[in-house]
Order: sequence, then C-alpha cells, then structure tokens
Amino acid sequence: MALILSLDSTTSVCSVAIHRDGKLLGSNFIDEPRAASAQLMVAAKDILEKNSIKTFQISAVAVSSGPGSYTGLRISTSAAKGLCFALNVPLIAVNSLLVLTYPMIEEQNTGLYCPMLDARRMEVYCALLDSKLKFVMDIDAKVLTENSFQQELDHAKITFFGDGASKFQPVINHPNAFFVEGIHPEAKNLGYLAFEKYSKNEFENVETFEPMYLKDFMIKKPVNK
Repeated sequence: MALILSLDSTTSVCSVAIHRDGKLLGSNFIDEPRAASAQLMVAAKDILEKNSIKTFQISAVAVSSGPGSYTGLRISTSAAKGLCFALNVPLIAVNSLLVLTYPMIEEQNTGLYCPMLDARRMEVYCALLDSKLKFVMDIDAKVLTENSFQQELDHAKITFFGDGASKFQPVINHPNAFFVEGIHPEAKNLGYLAFEKYSKNEFENVETFEPMYLKDFMIKKPVNK
C-alpha cells in the first residue's frame, strides 16, 4: 500500500492531497494569495488527521517541480524535502505543467494543450502537450504576442489554460484557439501522476533536488568580474 502526500504551491495559491495507491483520499485547496508559507503544512496536517493517517505511515512525498513562482516552489520544495528527511521516505517530483494539464486531458482528450503559468508582464511559462501528456513543444519562458503559436494553430486545435492564459486571450484571434478558465496546478492531480512515478521507483535525490525555476531570480545573480 502506497500513501503519497502531495504538496503544491506553484502559483499564488496552494494545495495538499493524500492518495492511497493512486486513489484520492482527500485534498485541501487554499485560494488565498501568498498562503503557502503559513498554511501549506497546516493544510497537510489537517488532511492527514481527517483521514486518520499518521505521518509515519506516509510512503512518499510528492511536489510540483516547476516551472512556476520562485517563492512558491521554494516553499513547497523545502517542506517536501523536510518531510522526506524526517520520515526517511522518497521524494517524487512532477513537472508543474504536467500537473496543470492532467485534468484537461481527462475532460477533453482532443487536440493539443498549452498550459500557461503567469511569469510577468506578457510573459508566461508554457509548453505544448498532446492528449497522452507528451511534450510536443519544449517548456519555455515566452513573451506573448498576437503571432504566438500561429504556426501550431494553423494545424491543430489548441486549448490554452492556466493563470497565464488570460493574458493571451485578448491578443489572439484564431478559430483553433480555445480557452478554459479556472485551471490551477493542484495537489490532487499531482498525486495521480506521482503514483505512476512511485510505481516505477522514479525518485529524486532529496539532498540535491532543486525545482525548475527557469529564469526567476537568475538575472539578479552578481556578475563575476
């Protein structure tokens, strides 16, 4: 029996979930900006207590690996690694854009999917995936313009979603562009994907693991002279 605790604070909201052998037992979603630092572990404790699960029963801890908010990723990663060290259990990391796309595949299963996470101004972290959750365009930090994705849209329907998609909708006019609102990376979807990795023993090195920050904060590093 595998009990996986999942933590996600990829964006300004956060969530936790507990799964047993890939089946959701419970989840908490906190739709409050900057809630992760104060409420992520409180929510985790609450979901375990509601399901009568002791921390020593946890088989693994899963976390979204980015891209996303630098601060949010740092908080959930630190919490996940701390639990893994304390409980001596493996760490599972799943790409945030996969976590974001998972419920879309379940609902629609057609065309291509473009998860978008807000970066700044007209920039987003994004990728293109097919209905089998395979990347057909690499993860990128993209500045959106009216010409973005034109070539891909000429050949396939693309569904755009995530908190960055709302910036793209007003500037794109194409019959193959579709938008879905209210989709966030959530721990309950992270847990489903994490169980697949758990079944294959695909674990991270707890000591050395770092999330995919892409470019956040990197430009602020001092230049060596």
